[in-house]
Amino acid sequence: MALQPLGFNPVSDEELIERAAIFRQELSTRRSVRDFSTRAVPMRVIQNIIMTAASAPSGANQQPWKFVVVQDPTVKRRIRIAAEKEEKLFYDRRAPEGWIAEVAPLGTDWRKPFLEDAPYLIIVFKQIYGVKNDVRIKHYYVNESVGIAVGVLLTAIHQSGLVALTHTPNPMAFLAEILNRPAYEKAYLLIPVGYPKDGVVVPELTRKTFDEVTDVF
Repeated sequence: MALQPLGFNPVSDEELIERAAIFRQELSTRRSVRDFSTRAVPMRVIQNIIMTAASAPSGANQQPWKFVVVQDPTVKRRIRIAAEKEEKLFYDRRAPEGWIAEVAPLGTDWRKPFLEDAPYLIIVFKQIYGVKNDVRIKHYYVNESVGIAVGVLLTAIHQSGLVALTHTPNPMAFLAEILNRPAYEKAYLLIPVGYPKDGVVVPELTRKTFDEVTDVF
């Protein structure tokens, strides 16, 4: 692997403080949305969002992820049916009572219309190992790497002017089957992406303070 200059351009402390404050304020408005408009979104936007996520750091630069974009209504329908089947079992039989109580104020249940309403579904798969020329390649720090990429993905979605939801139907094996993924790819997260439905509301949340989330030594 060849090396090249970093190309880092330092700025003043004042500009650092201003940039950090502006970015913090912008990201503080990001919210999970469960009611999507069917309004179309240009595919070029989704392409740029995914390539931003794909620029995330990864263990040994192995980039152990695959982003599968679903826009076909028939495929979205299949995913919704399969997801709701698993979610209904989860809510009826598998979910701990504490979980049901915690999510009750959010108004969420096993019904997932957003899986059809959102113009795009981005399903993130983690590649537990790689394959090149029919040879298996060991991947390192897969969960950590994919987790970082998902964080960048959500930030890119918000910065582009769209909304999203992190959805994890349990279990998610049906996604690999429907989307014909290879054995070394496992579903990590399902993210509907688009515009919010007119008049959508979200829960009023309180964020923890800096002192609550941070220890400084």
